Amino acid sequence: MEVYLVQHGESKSKEEDPERPLSDKGKQEVEKIAGSLKIKPSKILHSPKLRAKQTAEILSSALHAQMEETEGIKPLDDPGIAKQLAESDDKLMIVGHLPHLDKLSSLLIAGNADAGIIKFRMAGVVCLEKDEKWKLKWMLTPELI
Repeated sequence: MEVYLVQHGESKSKEEDPERPLSDKGKQEVEKIAGSLKIKPSKILHSPKLRAKQTAEILSSALHAQMEETEGIKPLDDPGIAKQLAESDDKLMIVGHLPHLDKLSSLLIAGNADAGIIKFRMAGVVCLEKDEKWKLKWMLTPELI
């Protein structure tokens, strides 16, 4: 089983736009990542925040995957979705935010949400794989493409 954790693309500042949509650079980097991925997630879950939704829309279009707004993956949410991931056989992609993604990945890999295992990057994708335990399988950032 695999799960793909994606930090949303760069967004505009609150001062520029309180809704914080993706910046032009953010859109370009997400499009670059989306165009290079050769994966087929069964579903893309995204937080209700606009920047995550826009990131998910770009990925959904490129990967031909259904997207769904999901509670429990906003920046300060508890990483409780880890239980759902452990019980699922689907290849889920989660488009979210820091510090939530950091806590979620640390909880899955190390069993400790505060371990700080992975350094996320905006528009980056982290693939975790579970056989007996969760492990980092690969990571892709815009700079690597």
